[in-house]
Amino acid sequence: MKLAALFTSAGSLPLLQACGQRHAMQPDAPLRIGYLPITDATPLLVAHSRKLFEAEGVVVDQPVLFRSWAQLVEAFISGQVNLVHVLSPMTVWARYGSQSPLKVLMWNHMAGSALTVQPGIGSVADLGGKTVAIPFWYSVHNVVLQYLLRSNGLEVTESDTPGPHQVRLIVMAPSDMVAALAAKNIAGFIVAEPFNAVAENKGVGKVLRFTGDVWRDHACCVTVAHAHDVERRPDWVQKVTQALVKAQLWTLDHRAEAATLLSNAGAGKYTPHQPAVLGKVLAPPQADWQRYVETGAIRHPEWKQSRIDFQPYPFASYTEKLVELLKQTHIAGENLFLRDLDPARVAGELVDERFVRSAIEATGSQARFALPASFARQETLLA
Repeated sequence: MKLAALFTSAGSLPLLQACGQRHAMQPDAPLRIGYLPITDATPLLVAHSRKLFEAEGVVVDQPVLFRSWAQLVEAFISGQVNLVHVLSPMTVWARYGSQSPLKVLMWNHMAGSALTVQPGIGSVADLGGKTVAIPFWYSVHNVVLQYLLRSNGLEVTESDTPGPHQVRLIVMAPSDMVAALAAKNIAGFIVAEPFNAVAENKGVGKVLRFTGDVWRDHACCVTVAHAHDVERRPDWVQKVTQALVKAQLWTLDHRAEAATLLSNAGAGKYTPHQPAVLGKVLAPPQADWQRYVETGAIRHPEWKQSRIDFQPYPFASYTEKLVELLKQTHIAGENLFLRDLDPARVAGELVDERFVRSAIEATGSQARFALPASFARQETLLA
Protein backbone atom coordinates (compact mmCIF):
# COMPACT_ATOMS: atom_id res chain seq x y z
CA MET A 1 0.00 0.00 0.00
CA LYS A 2 1.36 3.46 -0.91
CA LEU A 3 1.81 5.90 1.93
CA ALA A 4 -0.35 8.50 0.18
CA ALA A 5 -3.22 6.02 0.16
CA LEU A 6 -2.43 5.01 3.72
CA PHE A 7 -3.07 8.51 5.01
CA THR A 8 -6.03 9.38 2.78
CA SER A 9 -8.05 6.17 2.93
CA ALA A 10 -10.55 6.22 5.77
CA GLY A 11 -10.65 2.44 5.83
CA SER A 12 -7.04 1.35 5.53
CA LEU A 13 -5.51 3.54 8.24
CA PRO A 14 -7.58 2.16 11.13
CA LEU A 15 -6.87 -1.35 9.87
CA LEU A 16 -3.10 -0.78 9.96
CA GLN A 17 -3.31 0.97 13.32
CA ALA A 18 -5.25 -1.97 14.72
CA CYS A 19 -2.52 -4.32 13.47
CA GLY A 20 0.08 -2.21 15.25
CA GLN A 21 -2.01 -2.25 18.42
CA ARG A 22 -2.19 -6.06 18.42
CA HIS A 23 1.60 -6.23 18.22
CA ALA A 24 1.91 -3.69 21.05
CA MET A 25 -0.42 -5.70 23.28
CA GLN A 26 2.04 -8.58 23.42
CA PRO A 27 3.98 -7.92 26.64
CA ASP A 28 6.94 -10.03 25.54
CA ALA A 29 7.10 -8.80 21.93
CA PRO A 30 10.75 -8.26 20.98
CA LEU A 31 12.22 -4.95 19.99
CA ARG A 32 11.92 -4.57 16.21
CA ILE A 33 13.92 -1.65 14.86
CA GLY A 34 13.28 0.03 11.51
CA TYR A 35 15.83 2.42 10.03
CA LEU A 36 17.13 4.16 6.94
CA PRO A 37 20.82 3.72 5.99
CA ILE A 38 21.80 7.21 7.10
CA THR A 39 23.70 8.64 10.06
CA ASP A 40 20.36 9.59 11.67
CA ALA A 41 20.05 5.93 12.73
CA THR A 42 23.35 5.94 14.63
CA PRO A 43 22.08 5.44 18.24
CA LEU A 44 19.71 2.62 17.24
CA LEU A 45 22.41 0.76 15.33
CA VAL A 46 25.16 1.38 17.88
CA ALA A 47 22.90 0.06 20.65
CA HIS A 48 22.18 -3.04 18.58
CA SER A 49 25.78 -3.67 17.54
CA ARG A 50 27.17 -3.22 21.04
CA LYS A 51 24.39 -5.33 22.60
CA LEU A 52 23.24 -2.49 24.80
CA PHE A 53 19.62 -3.60 24.51
CA GLU A 54 20.48 -7.09 25.73
CA ALA A 55 22.41 -5.56 28.62
CA GLU A 56 19.16 -3.94 29.72
CA GLY A 57 17.27 -7.22 29.42
CA VAL A 58 15.55 -6.40 26.11
CA VAL A 59 15.18 -9.07 23.43
CA VAL A 60 15.90 -7.47 20.05
CA ASP A 61 15.54 -8.68 16.47
CA GLN A 62 17.91 -7.80 13.64
CA PRO A 63 17.19 -4.18 12.58
CA VAL A 64 15.27 -3.86 9.33
CA LEU A 65 16.59 -1.50 6.65
CA PHE A 66 14.12 0.57 4.62
CA ARG A 67 14.87 2.66 1.56
CA SER A 68 12.43 5.54 2.01
CA TRP A 69 10.69 7.48 4.74
CA ALA A 70 7.33 6.39 3.36
CA GLN A 71 8.25 2.71 3.69
CA LEU A 72 9.59 3.21 7.20
CA VAL A 73 6.53 5.05 8.49
CA GLU A 74 4.15 2.58 6.87
CA ALA A 75 6.02 -0.33 8.49
CA PHE A 76 5.82 1.38 11.87
CA ILE A 77 2.12 2.19 11.67
CA SER A 78 1.29 -1.34 10.51
CA GLY A 79 3.24 -2.85 13.42
CA GLN A 80 6.00 -4.51 11.40
CA VAL A 81 8.50 -2.59 13.54
CA ASN A 82 7.98 -1.00 16.93
CA LEU A 83 10.86 1.47 17.26
CA VAL A 84 12.04 3.85 14.54
CA HIS A 85 13.88 7.06 13.95
CA VAL A 86 11.81 9.53 11.94
CA LEU A 87 12.09 13.15 10.89
CA SER A 88 10.68 15.27 13.71
CA PRO A 89 7.99 17.02 11.60
CA MET A 90 6.75 13.62 10.45
CA THR A 91 5.65 12.87 13.99
CA VAL A 92 3.43 15.97 13.97
CA TRP A 93 1.93 14.89 10.66
CA ALA A 94 1.45 11.26 11.72
CA ARG A 95 -0.06 12.12 15.11
CA TYR A 96 -2.33 15.02 14.11
CA GLY A 97 -2.72 14.62 10.35
CA SER A 98 -3.38 10.89 10.34
CA GLN A 99 -4.35 10.26 13.99
CA SER A 100 -1.66 7.62 14.40
CA PRO A 101 -1.04 6.76 18.07
CA LEU A 102 2.67 7.30 18.64
CA LYS A 103 4.97 8.90 21.16
CA VAL A 104 8.29 10.68 20.77
CA LEU A 105 10.59 9.22 23.41
CA MET A 106 13.78 11.20 22.83
CA TRP A 107 15.91 12.98 20.28
CA ASN A 108 17.88 10.59 18.14
CA HIS A 109 20.50 13.14 17.11
CA MET A 110 21.09 16.83 16.40
CA ALA A 111 22.02 18.58 13.14
CA GLY A 112 23.49 16.02 10.71
CA SER A 113 22.07 17.64 7.56
CA ALA A 114 23.12 20.21 5.00
CA LEU A 115 22.11 22.13 1.89
CA THR A 116 24.38 20.88 -0.90
CA VAL A 117 24.46 22.61 -4.29
CA GLN A 118 26.20 22.54 -7.64
CA PRO A 119 29.76 23.94 -7.41
CA GLY A 120 28.89 27.12 -9.34
CA ILE A 121 26.22 28.29 -6.91
CA GLY A 122 27.62 30.79 -4.44
CA SER A 123 24.67 31.80 -2.26
CA VAL A 124 21.11 30.94 -1.31
CA ALA A 125 19.96 33.84 -3.49
CA ASP A 126 21.50 32.07 -6.50
CA LEU A 127 18.84 29.34 -6.15
CA GLY A 128 16.20 31.68 -7.62
CA GLY A 129 14.68 30.11 -10.74
CA LYS A 130 16.14 26.69 -9.90
CA THR A 131 15.02 23.32 -8.51
CA VAL A 132 16.01 21.94 -5.11
CA ALA A 133 15.21 18.44 -3.81
CA ILE A 134 13.93 17.72 -0.30
CA PRO A 135 13.48 14.27 1.26
CA PHE A 136 9.93 14.83 2.51
CA TRP A 137 7.49 17.73 2.85
CA TYR A 138 7.27 17.07 6.59
CA SER A 139 10.98 17.30 7.29
CA VAL A 140 13.19 19.68 9.21
CA HIS A 141 15.06 19.99 5.91
CA ASN A 142 12.04 21.58 4.26
CA VAL A 143 11.45 23.79 7.30
CA VAL A 144 15.03 25.07 7.45
CA LEU A 145 15.34 25.45 3.68
CA GLN A 146 12.20 27.54 3.43
CA TYR A 147 13.36 29.67 6.38
CA LEU A 148 16.58 30.34 4.43
CA LEU A 149 14.67 31.07 1.22
CA ARG A 150 12.33 33.55 2.94
CA SER A 151 15.33 35.23 4.55
CA ASN A 152 16.80 35.73 1.07
CA GLY A 153 13.65 37.09 -0.58
CA LEU A 154 12.72 33.85 -2.35
CA GLU A 155 9.42 31.99 -2.38
CA VAL A 156 8.56 28.36 -2.98
CA THR A 157 6.75 26.95 -5.97
CA GLU A 158 5.90 23.52 -7.30
CA SER A 159 5.72 24.87 -10.86
CA ASP A 160 7.97 23.31 -13.50
CA THR A 161 8.98 26.82 -14.54
CA PRO A 162 9.96 28.80 -11.43
CA GLY A 163 10.37 32.55 -11.78
CA PRO A 164 13.60 34.39 -10.94
CA HIS A 165 12.55 34.86 -7.32
CA GLN A 166 11.06 31.41 -6.91
CA VAL A 167 12.57 28.03 -6.03
CA ARG A 168 10.91 24.84 -7.21
CA LEU A 169 10.88 22.13 -4.55
CA ILE A 170 10.55 18.45 -5.38
CA VAL A 171 10.49 15.42 -3.10
CA MET A 172 13.21 12.90 -3.88
CA ALA A 173 14.58 9.80 -2.16
CA PRO A 174 17.89 10.67 -0.47
CA SER A 175 19.66 7.83 -2.30
CA ASP A 176 18.80 9.47 -5.66
CA MET A 177 19.94 12.97 -4.81
CA VAL A 178 23.66 12.76 -5.53
CA ALA A 179 23.08 11.28 -8.99
CA ALA A 180 20.46 13.94 -9.76
CA LEU A 181 22.89 16.68 -8.73
CA ALA A 182 25.68 15.18 -10.84
CA ALA A 183 23.33 15.02 -13.85
CA LYS A 184 22.36 18.67 -13.20
CA ASN A 185 18.70 17.69 -12.94
CA ILE A 186 18.59 19.72 -9.73
CA ALA A 187 20.54 22.72 -8.50
CA GLY A 188 20.83 21.33 -5.01
CA PHE A 189 19.39 19.19 -2.27
CA ILE A 190 18.95 19.41 1.46
CA VAL A 191 19.13 16.09 3.26
CA ALA A 192 20.62 14.03 6.07
CA GLU A 193 24.18 12.77 5.98
CA PRO A 194 26.10 11.09 4.56
CA PHE A 195 24.73 12.15 1.15
CA ASN A 196 26.19 15.64 1.47
CA ALA A 197 29.58 14.08 2.21
CA VAL A 198 29.14 11.69 -0.72
CA ALA A 199 28.52 14.62 -3.09
CA GLU A 200 31.63 16.35 -1.75
CA ASN A 201 33.80 13.24 -2.13
CA LYS A 202 32.58 12.72 -5.69
CA GLY A 203 33.23 16.36 -6.54
CA VAL A 204 29.69 16.96 -7.82
CA GLY A 205 28.52 19.32 -5.10
CA LYS A 206 29.50 21.55 -2.21
CA VAL A 207 27.90 22.30 1.13
CA LEU A 208 26.31 25.74 1.00
CA ARG A 209 24.93 25.72 4.56
CA PHE A 210 24.69 23.28 7.43
CA THR A 211 21.22 23.10 8.98
CA GLY A 212 22.73 23.14 12.46
CA ASP A 213 24.32 26.49 11.59
CA VAL A 214 20.85 27.90 10.88
CA TRP A 215 18.83 26.36 13.72
CA ARG A 216 21.22 25.90 16.61
CA ASP A 217 21.31 22.37 18.05
CA HIS A 218 18.11 21.38 16.30
CA ALA A 219 16.76 17.87 16.43
CA CYS A 220 16.51 16.14 13.07
CA CYS A 221 15.35 12.61 13.76
CA VAL A 222 13.54 11.59 16.91
CA THR A 223 12.99 8.13 18.38
CA VAL A 224 9.37 7.02 18.18
CA ALA A 225 7.44 4.18 19.81
CA HIS A 226 3.83 3.04 19.68
CA ALA A 227 1.64 4.72 22.27
CA HIS A 228 0.38 1.30 23.33
CA ASP A 229 3.89 0.16 24.24
CA VAL A 230 4.37 3.32 26.29
CA GLU A 231 1.07 2.78 28.10
CA ARG A 232 1.13 -0.99 28.61
CA ARG A 233 4.78 -1.90 29.07
CA PRO A 234 6.53 1.19 30.42
CA ASP A 235 9.33 -0.87 32.00
CA TRP A 236 10.26 -2.19 28.56
CA VAL A 237 10.21 1.34 27.12
CA GLN A 238 12.44 2.53 29.95
CA LYS A 239 15.01 -0.19 29.23
CA VAL A 240 14.99 0.57 25.51
CA THR A 241 15.44 4.29 26.18
CA GLN A 242 18.27 3.67 28.62
CA ALA A 243 20.12 1.57 26.03
CA LEU A 244 19.79 4.38 23.48
CA VAL A 245 21.08 7.00 25.90
CA LYS A 246 24.10 4.77 26.55
CA ALA A 247 24.57 4.39 22.79
CA GLN A 248 24.69 8.17 22.38
CA LEU A 249 27.22 8.45 25.19
CA TRP A 250 29.41 5.78 23.58
CA THR A 251 29.20 7.48 20.18
CA LEU A 252 30.28 10.84 21.60
CA ASP A 253 33.49 9.21 22.84
CA HIS A 254 34.06 6.88 19.86
CA ARG A 255 33.11 8.87 16.77
CA ALA A 256 35.65 7.32 14.38
CA GLU A 257 34.85 3.83 15.65
CA ALA A 258 31.14 4.51 15.17
CA ALA A 259 31.78 5.48 11.55
CA THR A 260 33.37 2.08 10.91
CA LEU A 261 30.66 0.26 12.85
CA LEU A 262 27.93 1.78 10.65
CA SER A 263 29.80 1.33 7.37
CA ASN A 264 29.92 -1.42 4.77
CA ALA A 265 33.17 -2.51 6.41
CA GLY A 266 31.55 -3.03 9.80
CA ALA A 267 30.50 -6.44 11.06
CA GLY A 268 26.81 -5.53 10.87
CA LYS A 269 27.03 -3.91 7.41
CA TYR A 270 24.21 -1.64 8.49
CA THR A 271 24.71 0.83 5.63
CA PRO A 272 26.29 0.71 2.15
CA HIS A 273 28.58 3.65 2.89
CA GLN A 274 32.36 3.59 3.11
CA PRO A 275 34.09 4.30 6.44
CA ALA A 276 35.80 7.39 4.99
CA VAL A 277 32.47 8.95 4.00
CA LEU A 278 30.90 8.31 7.39
CA GLY A 279 34.08 9.49 9.09
CA LYS A 280 33.77 12.81 7.28
CA VAL A 281 30.44 13.24 9.07
CA LEU A 282 31.00 11.67 12.47
CA ALA A 283 34.66 12.60 12.95
CA PRO A 284 35.55 15.34 10.43
CA PRO A 285 39.10 16.71 10.42
CA GLN A 286 39.57 20.22 11.79
CA ALA A 287 40.74 21.38 8.35
CA ASP A 288 37.28 20.68 6.98
CA TRP A 289 35.68 22.87 9.62
CA GLN A 290 38.01 25.77 8.92
CA ARG A 291 37.26 25.54 5.21
CA TYR A 292 33.52 25.62 5.89
CA VAL A 293 33.97 28.79 7.94
CA GLU A 294 35.95 30.38 5.12
CA THR A 295 33.34 29.48 2.47
CA GLY A 296 30.39 30.60 4.59
CA ALA A 297 28.89 27.15 4.97
CA ILE A 298 29.36 27.90 8.66
CA ARG A 299 28.43 31.46 9.63
CA HIS A 300 28.19 30.95 13.38
CA PRO A 301 31.43 29.27 14.45
CA GLU A 302 30.87 30.55 17.99
CA TRP A 303 28.09 27.95 18.30
CA LYS A 304 30.76 25.25 18.11
CA GLN A 305 28.44 22.90 16.26
CA SER A 306 29.41 19.39 15.25
CA ARG A 307 28.47 18.17 11.80
CA ILE A 308 26.29 15.65 13.62
CA ASP A 309 25.84 15.52 17.36
CA PHE A 310 24.03 13.50 19.99
CA GLN A 311 21.88 14.68 22.88
CA PRO A 312 18.70 12.81 23.78
CA TYR A 313 16.56 15.25 25.76
CA PRO A 314 13.50 16.52 23.79
CA PHE A 315 13.22 20.20 24.67
CA ALA A 316 9.61 21.42 24.66
CA SER A 317 10.75 24.73 23.16
CA TYR A 318 11.97 22.89 20.07
CA THR A 319 8.65 21.14 19.46
CA GLU A 320 6.76 24.40 19.98
CA LYS A 321 9.03 26.26 17.55
CA LEU A 322 8.75 23.44 15.05
CA VAL A 323 4.96 23.69 15.01
CA GLU A 324 5.18 27.47 14.59
CA LEU A 325 7.55 27.08 11.62
CA LEU A 326 5.45 24.32 10.02
CA LYS A 327 2.55 26.79 9.91
CA GLN A 328 4.78 29.13 7.85
CA THR A 329 6.15 26.41 5.57
CA HIS A 330 4.75 25.46 2.18
CA ILE A 331 3.71 21.81 2.35
CA ALA A 332 2.04 19.98 -0.53
CA GLY A 333 -1.08 17.91 0.02
CA GLU A 334 -3.54 17.92 2.90
CA ASN A 335 -2.16 20.13 5.67
CA LEU A 336 -5.16 22.02 7.07
CA PHE A 337 -4.71 20.21 10.39
CA LEU A 338 -1.70 22.46 11.08
CA ARG A 339 -3.88 25.58 11.17
CA ASP A 340 -5.48 24.84 14.54
CA LEU A 341 -2.53 23.17 16.27
CA ASP A 342 -1.42 24.81 19.50
CA PRO A 343 2.39 24.49 19.81
CA ALA A 344 2.38 24.05 23.58
CA ARG A 345 -0.35 21.41 23.42
CA VAL A 346 1.58 19.47 20.77
CA ALA A 347 4.73 19.55 22.89
CA GLY A 348 2.81 18.14 25.82
CA GLU A 349 0.85 15.48 23.93
CA LEU A 350 3.31 14.25 21.33
CA VAL A 351 6.43 13.92 23.48
CA ASP A 352 6.83 11.75 26.58
CA GLU A 353 10.09 12.83 28.20
CA ARG A 354 9.74 10.75 31.37
CA PHE A 355 11.78 7.83 30.13
CA VAL A 356 14.74 9.74 28.71
CA ARG A 357 14.92 12.03 31.73
CA SER A 358 15.06 8.98 33.98
CA ALA A 359 17.75 7.44 31.77
CA ILE A 360 19.82 10.63 31.86
CA GLU A 361 19.59 10.67 35.65
CA ALA A 362 20.43 6.95 35.93
CA THR A 363 23.53 7.34 33.75
CA GLY A 364 24.60 10.62 35.34
CA SER A 365 24.95 12.09 31.86
CA GLN A 366 23.32 15.51 32.17
CA ALA A 367 26.69 17.29 32.20
CA ARG A 368 28.13 15.10 29.43
CA PHE A 369 25.23 16.10 27.19
CA ALA A 370 25.64 19.76 28.27
CA LEU A 371 22.04 19.89 29.42
CA PRO A 372 20.97 22.85 31.57
CA ALA A 373 19.83 22.13 35.11
CA SER A 374 16.35 23.38 34.21
CA PHE A 375 16.00 21.05 31.20
CA ALA A 376 14.79 24.13 29.31
CA ARG A 377 16.24 26.36 26.62
CA GLN A 378 15.43 29.07 24.06
CA GLU A 379 15.53 28.32 20.35
CA THR A 380 17.98 30.19 18.10
CA LEU A 381 17.48 30.55 14.33
CA LEU A 382 19.77 32.78 12.28
CA ALA A 383 20.06 32.79 8.50
